[in-house]
Amino acid sequence: MTRQWVLVSSIVAGLALGAWALTRYAPPPEGAYLGDRATDYRTFRLTDNDSVALRTEYAGQVTLINVWATWCGPCRVEMPSMERLFRLRADRGFRIAAVSIDQGDPEQVRAFGRELGLTFDLLHDPTGLVQQAYGVVGVPQSIIVGRDGRIAHISLGAERWDSPTNLALIDSLLDSDR
Repeated sequence: MTRQWVLVSSIVAGLALGAWALTRYAPPPEGAYLGDRATDYRTFRLTDNDSVALRTEYAGQVTLINVWATWCGPCRVEMPSMERLFRLRADRGFRIAAVSIDQGDPEQVRAFGRELGLTFDLLHDPTGLVQQAYGVVGVPQSIIVGRDGRIAHISLGAERWDSPTNLALIDSLLDSDR
């Protein structure tokens, strides 16, 4: 028993030391950081299936880029509040680019949008390249880009986008980026 305990303890300690060394000396992950310029990543607009370059299409506008999937429960939960935020601030130049990473038929993404009554831009990236471009670690993940094209906010997980805090964040970007 003692011999097995020493062996198991040694293996666990070795794995922990290896994991520490890998994370300690690994280069920082690529992706989106506050203050970086937003990546000009190309994806597809679901309404007409045209290719869209995110930074070009939304240039000069405060934009919430939301990476999501139809199978993601938290994504479904946050979408109605995103729609409310969009309706409250669209007239001030606020845009939402919701990029689905679903790998199936784009029709399932369109159906999802119709079911929830979404009026903001639904985009589709079945390749997962948007995840690489923005360093997305899970869905939902959102990146807010100011009118200057720089990343102003990154959110991991579902948000209540029409909360007073998020409305104040969007308003500050709309007011300061003029």
